[in-house]
Amino acid sequence: MALVMHKDSSNQQMDTSKYVRYTPEQVEALERVYAECPKPSSLRRQQLIRECPILSNIEPKQIKVWFQNRRCREKQRKESSRLQSVNRKLSAMNKLLMEENDRLQKQVSHLVYENGFMRQQLHSTSGTTTDNSCESVVMSGQPQQQQNPNPQHSNRDANNPAGLLAIAEETLAEFLSKATGTAVDWVQMIGMKPGPDSIGIVAVSRNCSGVAARACGLVSLEPMKVAEILKDRLSWYRDCRCLNVLSVIPTGNGGTIELIYMQTYAPTTLAAARDFWTMRYTTSLEDGSLVVCERSLTTSSGGPAGPPPSTFVRAEMLPSGYLIRACEGGGSIIHIVDHIDLDVWSVPEVLRPLYESSKILAQKMTIAALRHIRQIAQETSGEIQYSGGRQPAVLRTFGQKLCRGFNDAVNGFADDGWSAMSSDGLEDVTIVINSSANKLPGSQYKTSMYPSFGGVMCAKASMLLQNVPPALLIRFLREHRSEWADYGVDAYSAASLKASPYAVPCARPGGFPSSQVILPLAHTVEHEEFLEVVRLEGLAFSPEDVALAGRDMYLLQLCNGVDENAVGACAQLVFAPIDESFADDAPLLPSGFRVIPLDPKTDEPTANRTLDLASTLEVGANGARSGGEADLSTYNLRSVLTIAFQFTYENHLQENVAAMARQYVRSVVGSVQRVAMAIAPSQLSSNIGIKPLPGSPEALTLARWICRSYRIHVGAELLQADSQSGDAMLKQLWHHSDAIMCCSVKANASAVFTFANQAGLDMLETTLVGLQDIMLDKILDEAGRKILCSEFPKIMQQGFTNLPSGICVSSMGRPISYEQGVAWKVLNDDDSNHCLAFMFINWSFV
Repeated sequence: MALVMHKDSSNQQMDTSKYVRYTPEQVEALERVYAECPKPSSLRRQQLIRECPILSNIEPKQIKVWFQNRRCREKQRKESSRLQSVNRKLSAMNKLLMEENDRLQKQVSHLVYENGFMRQQLHSTSGTTTDNSCESVVMSGQPQQQQNPNPQHSNRDANNPAGLLAIAEETLAEFLSKATGTAVDWVQMIGMKPGPDSIGIVAVSRNCSGVAARACGLVSLEPMKVAEILKDRLSWYRDCRCLNVLSVIPTGNGGTIELIYMQTYAPTTLAAARDFWTMRYTTSLEDGSLVVCERSLTTSSGGPAGPPPSTFVRAEMLPSGYLIRACEGGGSIIHIVDHIDLDVWSVPEVLRPLYESSKILAQKMTIAALRHIRQIAQETSGEIQYSGGRQPAVLRTFGQKLCRGFNDAVNGFADDGWSAMSSDGLEDVTIVINSSANKLPGSQYKTSMYPSFGGVMCAKASMLLQNVPPALLIRFLREHRSEWADYGVDAYSAASLKASPYAVPCARPGGFPSSQVILPLAHTVEHEEFLEVVRLEGLAFSPEDVALAGRDMYLLQLCNGVDENAVGACAQLVFAPIDESFADDAPLLPSGFRVIPLDPKTDEPTANRTLDLASTLEVGANGARSGGEADLSTYNLRSVLTIAFQFTYENHLQENVAAMARQYVRSVVGSVQRVAMAIAPSQLSSNIGIKPLPGSPEALTLARWICRSYRIHVGAELLQADSQSGDAMLKQLWHHSDAIMCCSVKANASAVFTFANQAGLDMLETTLVGLQDIMLDKILDEAGRKILCSEFPKIMQQGFTNLPSGICVSSMGRPISYEQGVAWKVLNDDDSNHCLAFMFINWSFV
């Protein structure tokens, strides 16, 4: 009985011990231990009781329960904080979406009103009246902001701050009408869906002057910090070469006006760089929002004249800027508008889509700005941890140095010390040199230490790619370096960083093999860009190679744009040799690749002008295409590839290094072309269905006319005898090894190409859609044009002529040689002249 009573009393004592109240001193002691070790072991808890007399009346099991509860409370606190943060983001995003919805409702109402008004005017003009005043009535019904008038600013004094403030206020109003109004017809970019973790809402312009992009997003930074980051354009806009604030003028409303001169890099070697002369206005609105707006100062807008453009092409920035509003609970809502006119008519026609694409502008400027702010915000909050112990700012600096060095090499500005070397007779590779002593700041290349140091040499080239996704090509080049790189050239570049920089007098292309190991360093929030170290492990197979291949070499490498779903994104792979120390201030000499997509042209009905064979070919036995297959326009995807490699050289070896650089870049170009052909999706399948084109002969008919006319005039078969059936004839013509192309023959008009087979498209470096913009006299050299003019009467009378070997040029300006040419008339079924056909035999790029 006593035993039972003892047991009952023991249980009662244990039950009461569960509800022990802790004194503030006990809680303080337990919190100190929790801060050091949130989950102490049993021995540690017993030690705690011994060391802290104030805890002696608490059982070890109860202390264990306290730590369990404390960890649970900490977890709940973090989860609650996370949910509150998500709730704030959702509330802010909801507010943003409601504002966007209101803007779209206004736009819809405006378009409905315009549509009704135009219908009314068209109905009134369909009567018997011939009143010409309706045109002015229609124009008066349009919104004033869509007309974009150029007001006269004769009353604005360029040296008067009041005049500049008037321009600034006008810029502010126009910017806000684009950011939150309907001044621009915005279309949301594909794949940019709003959400608490998305980059934001991104849209591009449609049917407006220049190119424009707009973005709205949330960031966990205060408005003043956001404005400071965005105004520092050099830190996030990779195409910005320099930005000089030439004058700062305070305004009476607490804002500032800045006069800015900015230079930007050209993305390829085929066009001149752009510069801007702008006025930037920073002010606050009545609701507390912060605004930074900017526009170019021109003769039409008023304001002081800027620096002369020199070698740059002066571009125009239309009212653009940033609207930054504070969020409840912290953070900011940002509206970004970029609207520029890049003077598209000053670039080669094949490159114009690059300067006419709002999607490319969105990726390069608008989205880049949002991503940079988000990156800074997450680094500031500690959400991003990098391995290797380097600070995020240092790693960002490395990425900026790589991009800037590559852009310097591609552009080769004279004021940086670059000058062109004489050509070897071919124009496919450009060689420029820079003998400036400070080309590699902080390095050992000083003329006092190495009197023979000549400088830096860059070999560069650009080429047009067809049907090759830029992201896929760059990813292949990154992962399969051995397919295109030469270890001997890598060794030459790496040797320039050693104590004896010219241990390798000249690279030997085709040297010993190597393997690569990629060591990741950092990546951006959305993994669209990553920085890494590449270790090249060489294998020597001759005694003279042991000195080079016996040690590993290292490259610092930046890769971006490898997301195939990113519309308009530029893909880039840039690398530079580094030594084992990898110091923060290490000099970098970047080389690499850049692939920029060219928006495919809209395939408008142009049957009377061109015969687009691609539009008549569909995959599938019945000419049907599966629902998941890409649209036919994807087969006309074009992109521009720019390659640049930099080397150091000694004065007495300048010509040797130049010859090596030319040979190496040509080898790389050849390798890239082979890779591009291997990874490009096929345009034709073994099953070909034919679709008729309205207003022009079917593809089968044209193929029959070409072959029949060749047989009549030349007296020989163009194709094999067993290919006289319809589909077989078309396939053989398309896959013929020689370049076959047709061009129109019209009086008082230039001959324009209307069709080419695959070899012809490869030769001209274009697509079937872009073929219509190429004229015959533009691809022939002077000698070829003279020969064709002299032989043209013979073609018309005899039906054909043989052309001697010669040189022509592709749409990208690359020289092409051919052994022989044949020109003949193509007759239709009525024996009337339909077009002129050419065949270039055994052609090749020079």
